[in-house]
Amino acid sequence: MWGGRIGALPRVGGFWLTGVLGRKPVSCNAASLKGNNPPKCWNCGGPGNLIRGDGFFCPQCRALQPPDPTSDHFSLMDCKRSFRIDTAKLQHRYQELQRLVHPDFFSQRSQTEKDFSEKHSTLVNDAYKTLLAPLSRGLYLLKLHGVEIPEGTDYEMDRQFLMEIMDINEKLAEAQSEAAMEEIECIVRAKQKELTDSVSRAFEQEPRRRGP
Repeated sequence: MWGGRIGALPRVGGFWLTGVLGRKPVSCNAASLKGNNPPKCWNCGGPGNLIRGDGFFCPQCRALQPPDPTSDHFSLMDCKRSFRIDTAKLQHRYQELQRLVHPDFFSQRSQTEKDFSEKHSTLVNDAYKTLLAPLSRGLYLLKLHGVEIPEGTDYEMDRQFLMEIMDINEKLAEAQSEAAMEEIECIVRAKQKELTDSVSRAFEQEPRRRGP
C-alpha cells in the first residue's frame, strides 16, 4: 500500500520511555571488561593497547587485529551514546572504516587477517545501519539500558496513534494524483519528525531523572 514511496511510520509512538529507561543499564565499560592485561598482537606478540580509536592494526608489524569484543556501535562509529546523532558524521566514519578494513584490501594478506577483515566489515555495516535509522537507533539504546523490545512489537501503542495510521492508510487508498501522494508524504514526514523529537527528548531527560 505504501508503494515503496513513503516509509512506514516509526513504531515508537506508543512507547513510554519514562521508567523503562530507568532500569539498570548494561555495563559497557571497556576498561573493566579488559581487565589489567591488555591484548597483545596475535602476529608478533607486541604490546597491548592495540585497539583504540582507529588502532585496528599492530603498531609494530601492521597486522590487522581482531575486533574489540567490548566495543558497542556508538564507540565503533565514534558517536556520542545519544539518540540525537550527526548522520553526516556517521556516514563519514562509515566510509573511513570501510577504507581501513574492507575485505577487498586484504586479498593478498594472511588468512587470519582476511577473517578479521570480514568480521570488522560486518560489524561496521551493522553499526552503521543500526545507528542511521531513528527506530533501530532507539531500540539499540534501550538494549544498552537493559531493555529489549522484540522487533514488530506494539508496546503500549496508544489508540490515537493507531487512528492516525488508519487515517493515512485510507488517504493512500483514495489518492488519485501525484499531488495527493505528495501531501500524504508531507504528513508522514511531519509525523516522523514529531515522534523522533519526542523520543529524543525522553532519552535526554532520563539521565537527569536518574541523577549522578
